[in-house]
Amino acid sequence: MSSSPALQGLRVLDLTRLLPGPVAALRLAELGADVLKIEAPGSGDPTRTMMQASGDRVAGRPGAFYRMVNRGKRETRLDLKSEAGRTVLRALASEADVLIESFRPGVMGRLGIGYETLRALNPRLVYCAITGYGSSGPFAAQAGHDLNYIGYAGVLEQLASRDGAPIMPNFQIADLLGGALSAVTQILAALWHVSRGGEGRFVDVSMTHATHANNFIARIALANDGAAPPAGGGLLNGGVPCYNLYRTQDGRWLAVGALELKFWETLCHALDRPEWAYRHWSVGQAIGGPDAVALTQELADLIAGRSLEEWVRLLEPLDCCVSPVLTPAEAAQHPLFNPDAYVSAGEDEAGLEDGSLS
Repeated sequence: MSSSPALQGLRVLDLTRLLPGPVAALRLAELGADVLKIEAPGSGDPTRTMMQASGDRVAGRPGAFYRMVNRGKRETRLDLKSEAGRTVLRALASEADVLIESFRPGVMGRLGIGYETLRALNPRLVYCAITGYGSSGPFAAQAGHDLNYIGYAGVLEQLASRDGAPIMPNFQIADLLGGALSAVTQILAALWHVSRGGEGRFVDVSMTHATHANNFIARIALANDGAAPPAGGGLLNGGVPCYNLYRTQDGRWLAVGALELKFWETLCHALDRPEWAYRHWSVGQAIGGPDAVALTQELADLIAGRSLEEWVRLLEPLDCCVSPVLTPAEAAQHPLFNPDAYVSAGEDEAGLEDGSLS
């Protein structure tokens, strides 16, 4: 017997735009909540046209960005700058369980629909404000986006190439980890409090602070050594051969994550290099040291001799924490995410070699 969604019956008002808030509300909707997305009159949420495909533009429909992060929600329009719009919002909030907004701090209060006002109407309301730098503090009024937040949080500096230059990530760490996920976690905690007879709460989500709090590996290095490791100098950022990225013959990349000795031993035997098995950080190899650098290059030279497909065919079945670096299009068709795409080994027509290298 299938059970009903965990949040069935939960009423959520989503006043947010762009990525963090809409994704937080989306996750609640996926768990069964009834989410009402409230947009301003006119153009509404900017993601309706942001990265919009020409086909969507011609058809007069919102782009994929908007559709993806707002699926499963009901929609309405309210002019919160008008008394009529604010009256409707107050009525909705008086019956809601959760309200999520992402305006700059103070905006809702100045409109007369801030937390204290809505709390008076509905003491059980969980009111979540997602901001870049928090609802108070020296940067509370500052504008920003994901790149700014991860820059301040000390995360962008850690996403660096070997020459130390930070990369431009195409994954919104602060928006999704610091914003959406943190908001969902704190909202659910507040709802638990309410379910036990407590009052609603003001949930203050600072994307920058939450991202900084999750920068664990750099903070561990700070505690141990007083400084975070440079690119290529730490256990998890390229300082060991067993946990690294390697270019294949066809210009693709193989991710080797054999962090534990047993996985590294399995990999070394599969590569017909058993003598490498104890050149591992866990048995004395200095992280970022001369032997680690030398062995990383030796392994890179070996990996460069075969295509990505050949390496995957050889190593993936061995359970040694080696995987391909897939493109988003490839990931979408991978059996992990698309079971219909599965093809058994017996049906595969590539006919590549199995077994160890000779």
